[in-house]
Amino acid sequence: MTTAAQMNTELWQCIGAFADNESLMRRLTRYAKKLVKEQENAPTLMPQEEFYAKLERGEEDYRLGRTHSLHSTSELESFLNTL
Repeated sequence: MTTAAQMNTELWQCIGAFADNESLMRRLTRYAKKLVKEQENAPTLMPQEEFYAKLERGEEDYRLGRTHSLHSTSELESFLNTL
């Protein structure tokens, strides 16, 4: 599996391979801007504060016995189909 550091190194090596070619650099810049715009318009993940608040509510529900157990796969499938 490729790590972020490996991908970063590979990306810079690729950029270096055509850094003196203005046409390719222009295309790369346009593509990079397009990727940034896509990321800005993509739905964001849940904010960290909201995530931890949900965890705390779940822990409180568990402590207070407000839980539900599924004892078979059919119960699980039924539950998932209601979502």
